[in-house]
Amino acid sequence: MKIKVINPNTTWEMTKGIAGAAESVKRPDTEIIAVSPEIGPASIESFYDEYLSIPGVLEEVKKGEEEGVDAYVIACYGDPGLQAAREVTEAPVIGIAEASMYMASMLAARFSIVTVLPRIKTMLEELVDSYGMSRRVLNIRTTPMCVLDFERDPERGMELLRQEGRKAVEEENAEAILLGCAGMAEFANELEEELQVPVIDGVVAAVKFAEAIVDLGKTTSKLKTYKAPETKQFTGMLAPFGSKS
Repeated sequence: MKIKVINPNTTWEMTKGIAGAAESVKRPDTEIIAVSPEIGPASIESFYDEYLSIPGVLEEVKKGEEEGVDAYVIACYGDPGLQAAREVTEAPVIGIAEASMYMASMLAARFSIVTVLPRIKTMLEELVDSYGMSRRVLNIRTTPMCVLDFERDPERGMELLRQEGRKAVEEENAEAILLGCAGMAEFANELEEELQVPVIDGVVAAVKFAEAIVDLGKTTSKLKTYKAPETKQFTGMLAPFGSKS
């Protein structure tokens, strides 16, 4: 089984960390292909960054079709390009935010998300609502650190996650904590031990869901919504898309 894990930003150090999280939980017979697109933002912390990252994500899906990939994971907590990616492949495509919320909903009645900069909160509120999880997510807690700060200063990152996670559990009665950034994977196990509630990293959740879906032989439905794009004329790097009717 080949699972392609796409970090939508172009920072390779972060991609290596994401790859490590995926490798730590994969089965021995699963191959993880972790990539960053050739084009896109260095980090994703705004609507602007998110939209700029989507062409690179779709390009990596296109490459994956030629590489024989069985499933894709979009490793950014905004799940950028998720719906579009499902239109251009029959393989399962899983966003880490979606995966973490679905897994949490099977383990806890209510849960909170801890993420990066405050400006991200509105973006994630809209995402949570789109997944029908508004009643399950108690709060989206933010930190003053940007995405790449967690790579540069993991000790401070861990301390801030610890503080916000503890507040979520003690003040909001959160019964699980979701880590709202792909670069936070390394902190999950230690936080879970300290907080005594499930702490879910979306990369790990998405990889395990991907393995299960491929094992079951399920593919993305092409009946209507996720059919191949209707437009057949493209220019530039997206030219190969839309070849299937």
